[in-house]
Amino acid sequence: MIGWLIIACEVGFWVFVLAGLAARYVLRKERLGAFLLICTPIVDLILLIVTVMDLKNGAVASTVHGIAAIYIGVSVAYGHQMIQWADSQFKYRFIKKEKPPKKKKYGMEYARDERIGWYRHLLAWSIGGAILGAVILYIHDSQQTEALFQTLRIWTLILVIDFVISFSYTVFPRKAKGS
Repeated sequence: MIGWLIIACEVGFWVFVLAGLAARYVLRKERLGAFLLICTPIVDLILLIVTVMDLKNGAVASTVHGIAAIYIGVSVAYGHQMIQWADSQFKYRFIKKEKPPKKKKYGMEYARDERIGWYRHLLAWSIGGAILGAVILYIHDSQQTEALFQTLRIWTLILVIDFVISFSYTVFPRKAKGS
């Protein structure tokens, strides 16, 4: 059930984003558009409440429950950036505004973007990890929550690998094509 809810929440996130952008630019209803965009965190709150209730009602934690925490952390850390990206794409494609600038894919500017991306990943990990930890403490049954510990271990390893890759561009900057 939680797996399907995660999918529904992802769909719900993008429905709110697209509805908000359509209201803002197509219908020219700024306040309605802002309201719909502000509603995107409600999706995360619903997922969190249902996941905790499922575990509290005796469900044995699975990787899917851990992925729910990851989803929430990523949504909070990256949500604003994703909405800004969608906003610029929407304006360009439907309102015929300026084309969004492409990011440089080389040099120290690229290295800086990679570091910023890692910091955002660290924020997502911190939020998701805090949720996992809080759920583990709330359930207070190590056998029931072992999968949550395992999910956090794997995510921590991924965060470390991301750190090595992201910061390697600071030491070894990517060169421009043809140079």
